[in-house]
Amino acid sequence: MKIGELSKKSGCSIQTIRYYEREGLLLNPNRSEGNFRLYDSKALKQLEFVKHCRSLDISLNDIKRLIELKNKPEESCSSVNALIDQQLALVNKRMKELRALKAELQQMASACGSNNTIEACGIIKSLDS
Repeated sequence: MKIGELSKKSGCSIQTIRYYEREGLLLNPNRSEGNFRLYDSKALKQLEFVKHCRSLDISLNDIKRLIELKNKPEESCSSVNALIDQQLALVNKRMKELRALKAELQQMASACGSNNTIEACGIIKSLDS
């Protein structure tokens, strides 16, 4: 299949597919006589793997590592577990930061009545401090 068909089947844009190829997340495809990229079902499966990893906010470097590990089926999965534990720690950290951000925004929102002038706006005063 050509890149346009791979794009439709995977839901990834053509630019994203080319980017993943440049980054080494997808193998370089074979080329047709007209120099079109030609992909097979294995490429689609690999792209879906990368897309799933990205939906979990796994970094491109970590996805590369997972692909390397996936290609070594006899090895222990301890590296995969460690990578996911690290990802969980990052998510927990971001959740904590987002809760703090939410609390600050709620506090700012309560500091200003909608009938105030900008000069008396508690939100603007809060942002200025």
